[in-house]
Amino acid sequence: MHDSPVIIAGGGIGGLATALTLHQIGVPCVVFEAVREMKPLGVGINLQPNAVRELYDLGIGADELNRIGLPAKEWALVGLNGNDIYSEPRGLLAGYNWPQYAVHRGGLHVMLYQKVAERIGRDAVKLGSRVTGYRKNSDGSVTAIVERADGSTFEQRGALLIGADGIHSAVRAQMHPNQPPIHWGGAIMWRGTTWAKPIRTGASFVGLGTHRHRMVFYPISHPDPNTGLSMINWIAEVTMDNTEGWKQSGWFRQVAIADFAHHFDNWVWDWLDVPALLRQADGAFENPMIDRDPVPTWQDGPVALMGDAAHAMYPTGSNGASQAIVDARVLGAAMIEHGVTPAALAAYDQKLCGPISQVILRNRGAGPFGLLNMVDERCGGTFDNIDDVIAPKERADFMAGYKAAAGFAIESLNKAPRTIASGARVRAPLAV
Repeated sequence: MHDSPVIIAGGGIGGLATALTLHQIGVPCVVFEAVREMKPLGVGINLQPNAVRELYDLGIGADELNRIGLPAKEWALVGLNGNDIYSEPRGLLAGYNWPQYAVHRGGLHVMLYQKVAERIGRDAVKLGSRVTGYRKNSDGSVTAIVERADGSTFEQRGALLIGADGIHSAVRAQMHPNQPPIHWGGAIMWRGTTWAKPIRTGASFVGLGTHRHRMVFYPISHPDPNTGLSMINWIAEVTMDNTEGWKQSGWFRQVAIADFAHHFDNWVWDWLDVPALLRQADGAFENPMIDRDPVPTWQDGPVALMGDAAHAMYPTGSNGASQAIVDARVLGAAMIEHGVTPAALAAYDQKLCGPISQVILRNRGAGPFGLLNMVDERCGGTFDNIDDVIAPKERADFMAGYKAAAGFAIESLNKAPRTIASGARVRAPLAV
């Protein structure tokens, strides 16, 4: 018996949440991250109440989250003619014990990185270092093969290896060498931010249009007290023929607004001018809406997957980052029960792999935006009164089903015990 750290491949949101969780429960760890410098990249994401609960339990509270975003008040779908399809309160207003936050992804990422540096030390995250594979050892430990930015490699022995290395995960590729390629369903997204006046509640998430042609937008900052403007995160989406696959270079590239704005030329109502919102943006990024087919297990002995490496999913449910945070906490809880052992990884896998695989498929089927599909099928997308198209109970039941599948049904979440009890720590020595 001897001590070895848990190796975390990837220093994204999931990997850093894992590091903070392991530190909280007394487990040494080291994070290897490919980028040479942490920068606040990306645009807006939502943190569902189940993830906010976990951040609070990690000692990251409302004051800190308010610096990188704001609590969401409403989730709404609007038809192509500007009439409401569905709306509901979110977070505390919906009866949750925790808020839902709309945040800047890069702000959250950098904040988590700073927390790791403060709590564990600057050396806990090795930048410019990418895990390219692993070797399971006869004594039950694992050795990660790590490539430096200059191309040289070295080996790091650990008690366990957690693959948090994203949709292009090298750990997953070794664990599941015959996995199909990344799946693209034909939707192209353009993302950006614009300083503008927030609408409806002032903190509303709005999905507008049809399931094949839509806008999503929501504020990710509190209004400027002088101008009343907030940073509005927006996603413009169009579904195209995908039979020939993705033809562009790269998965996330900067493009000119003029390259796609014409798809939304006539989207003007008295409460929203979409062309103006797009024109006033600082810039835009194009990427296909992609995911990966579910795999039967996230575990290979002392190795486990989490976050996008385990369950890359369409962003339609606004729960990809939230699930990565939940993954980290369930991993920690399993280690408290089973020690720092493959048995802990097996318990984690048993709890999450099956249910979250179903969420991947739900999101591929439009997730909560499936209501737009139903409107299209029944009336072509235009209507005067949504109750004549989809009854209120049918709409409510549809949304409740998604929340339950994604792990943030109100009653069950509010009644659930903490994932990790206050002060809980791994008592047994690391078994390798």
